[in-house]
Amino acid sequence: MNQRPELYAVASRYGLDAAATRRLFELAGLDAEPAGVARWLPRGLAALAAALVGLGLILWVAANWDALGRVGQFALLQGFVLAACLGALTVPGARPALALLALIAIGGLLAYFGQTYQTGADPWQLFAWWGLLAVPLALAVRSDQMWTPWALVVMTAIALWAQAHASSSWTVRPDDLAVYAGAWAAAALVVGWLSPTLRYLTGAGIWAMRTAATLAVTLVTLSALGGLFSHDAGLHYWLGLLVLAGAALILAHPKAFEIGTLSALVLGLDVLLVTGLGRWMLHDFLREEQLIGLLLVLGLTAAALVAGSVTALLRLARHHARGKS
Repeated sequence: MNQRPELYAVASRYGLDAAATRRLFELAGLDAEPAGVARWLPRGLAALAAALVGLGLILWVAANWDALGRVGQFALLQGFVLAACLGALTVPGARPALALLALIAIGGLLAYFGQTYQTGADPWQLFAWWGLLAVPLALAVRSDQMWTPWALVVMTAIALWAQAHASSSWTVRPDDLAVYAGAWAAAALVVGWLSPTLRYLTGAGIWAMRTAATLAVTLVTLSALGGLFSHDAGLHYWLGLLVLAGAALILAHPKAFEIGTLSALVLGLDVLLVTGLGRWMLHDFLREEQLIGLLLVLGLTAAALVAGSVTALLRLARHHARGKS
């Protein structure tokens, strides 16, 4: 809630002058610099600058494909990777930003290699090698600024792997169950790798795990929805529902509780439940004169489910907070 209008109303009610109004705002703490700005703003700007420089490098290479020739382009990309790694090694204050620049440059180097030599490798292999080569760098930096984009790269590799090994790119079929189950298991391993349990080894923070968990929930939810709307792949839906429910139960435990990740899981569950209910209602009970009534019931059910989920999450968070205090 914004307290400024209320403070201005108090100042007007009691006829405070400018000096007294400034003093009122000082006592409320609204004139002070927000906590953490001095620490996080430079880091955020440095990460943004590294991302823009890395993106600019890749776009420059793409726009000037023949400007330097094959050797010159490789030398430029490799030089960027080497310079960024050396900078991260020798300049501790800029280490996360320079490591992020190295991560982006590694991706650009691999992409240029694939486009130049046309090896025939699947796109998922590019992202897999990208993530693998960046692991030592991320372990050395031990920062969310490295692990968060790393999670994005690896989860993209997993999704592309599932698409490449499934029998169809656009539909979910029964014989694809093992492929999707393998992708879900790999995504779960990435989330576990970035979890607080292994933080002593990786140094990954909460945002890296939340990013990986959100992408994993998205992968499971979309795969399960594909099974729901397929005529003969309904098992994907029920297995996805079971996986998300089991993960939510685990994260609801006090020792594993994490509100951001649990919220993503609950949202995925809500989507699957509402969509499953909608398909059942509209498939088995739909008549033209009943459409408006069915959609109304479905909308009210979805609203009630989301409201109940939010209430349950807030109560669980308060309960765990009281248990820690």
